[in-house]
Amino acid sequence: MNFNSKKTSLLILGITAIVCTRTMFSFFNDPEGPNLLIVMVGALVVYALSLLVYKFSSSLTGTKKLLLTIFTQIIIVSGFYFYLS
Repeated sequence: MNFNSKKTSLLILGITAIVCTRTMFSFFNDPEGPNLLIVMVGALVVYALSLLVYKFSSSLTGTKKLLLTIFTQIIIVSGFYFYLS
């Protein structure tokens, strides 16, 4: 897969933001489950923060840049989980 394309990288970042946020909210003890609107807003926040990391990591290229940003998303979601629980 060509990770040099900006559209592909941004799509992967969007999908991982949704998955990470959905996973975070599923760990909370809520009998109704996570609300779709809350998950999407959380994913938007995670995506925006990780997009900043993606744009400002100009020294890396390709797969390393994408993996750094995905790792950053995981760190952000973990921080949100410990802050909210």
